[in-house]
Amino acid sequence: MEQPGPANAPVETHLLLGCCREADEANVVAGGLDQLRAALPESFHSHLIALAEEIRSSSRMLRGLADRSQMHITRVPFMTNYLNVVLPCLSRSLKDITAHYEDKTLTREIRWRKMYNKMTDEAGGLPLPQRFVLYNHFLSLLKQLLTRSPSFDLNTLETLRTRILTLREQRGIPPTAQAGTLVRQNLMSLAAVQDRNSHWAEQIFSLPLPSRTALKHLKPSKSYGPFYPWGHLTIPQDSKVLFRRPFDNDMISIVVFLSSVDQCPYFLMRSMQNNAPWYSLFGAHELCIEREGSALQLKRWSRSEQCSKLWVALYFLTWEEMVLFYCTFLALKARNLLTVQIHPNEFMLCREKRLFQAQIVDDGFKHSLIVYQDMQSRGLRLHAAVWEGELRQCPVWTAFVTHQSQSPTWLSQRSRHRVWLKDIQLYVFCSTYRQENMRQNKSGAFEICFDREEAAKRFKELFSLRAASSERSDNEHVMAGPSA
Repeated sequence: MEQPGPANAPVETHLLLGCCREADEANVVAGGLDQLRAALPESFHSHLIALAEEIRSSSRMLRGLADRSQMHITRVPFMTNYLNVVLPCLSRSLKDITAHYEDKTLTREIRWRKMYNKMTDEAGGLPLPQRFVLYNHFLSLLKQLLTRSPSFDLNTLETLRTRILTLREQRGIPPTAQAGTLVRQNLMSLAAVQDRNSHWAEQIFSLPLPSRTALKHLKPSKSYGPFYPWGHLTIPQDSKVLFRRPFDNDMISIVVFLSSVDQCPYFLMRSMQNNAPWYSLFGAHELCIEREGSALQLKRWSRSEQCSKLWVALYFLTWEEMVLFYCTFLALKARNLLTVQIHPNEFMLCREKRLFQAQIVDDGFKHSLIVYQDMQSRGLRLHAAVWEGELRQCPVWTAFVTHQSQSPTWLSQRSRHRVWLKDIQLYVFCSTYRQENMRQNKSGAFEICFDREEAAKRFKELFSLRAASSERSDNEHVMAGPSA
């Protein structure tokens, strides 16, 4: 493959490749600090932990900027001048830290003391961990600048820029030439204009997980392409980013966006190869999804070979995250105007067992309510899908059944057809569904209205039997006592 970033490449390309290189270096440095901490007394740990975590945050932010730049390529010139300010300073800080902890002429304790005190003094008394807090605040503002966030504050960015330039002077880093377009305040009022109509997919991964069920047999995620260097993909201007998910310490990332041209969802994959980012892009309608163990595999159709080929295998740490990505993909694809058809197998997440299914009336719609149990992790979830029509089986919402279900007050039958559930969080994959309409009661419980009385009865019995079984297991464990 052609290597990106040749000598005559635009300055933006060199700077964004620099983001990726410094992100890699930051991860290495954070790992070195972890090793140093393991050899030092506990009294030193808090400062070392704080420093390593801030450096890891720097790594994530740098990669995030490089990834999102593909989506906002016309705005990259506004950001490059600021990257030109921060990258040399951040790079020097990482090199200085490395030189200190690799100095084998000193004991590990003296290495740390010397590193902390000297680097604090040279920054005019700014503690070493706070130096990376400064970098990270600056990088977060660059992300807002790039994405036209209404929260962007040019005055704060300029204040932090001045502080970083002062730090560069203190470290003897020579000034760099301007690279890119200066941002003026009168332009920012236009730049900050953003679509206020939030898409449901923007919310899915911002909600906290009520439980984290670990998956086993994890492997590194793997991408298969085809790949292109930065800037070689055509992405319509003003496309809307829905979410970004990193995998394997950000070695692979997926950015999902709505094209401003056809308003359809596209998946942009970034993979690091030989310390350089490579990109691949397909629409949701061009991909198929299936589960293989702890991974979700996305496949594409190869026109040249006339067969389905693996695009990426994404390994998830938790079952909950896997389910959310799967349902989000399926809902985006099903509601996509460019989708011709969906194979029935895609509507089934492999290695899930169906324990219950019935029709419900949900916010005025007919939905299927299914209770699934994951055969690998034993996790339970409720899954609502469209009952009939063109979108039949398309996910509407899912909710994970946690330890709260063991409480006798978690589920209560309010009438022959109605059941209330307390302490349950819905992840909604539909713009027209309003779960608040099903929570209009004093306790804020979620109401399920079954089409048939028998279904409500079976649903309640399912969870009553599970609670009783769990209680018996607990009692047997207590009666048995500790093993000899």
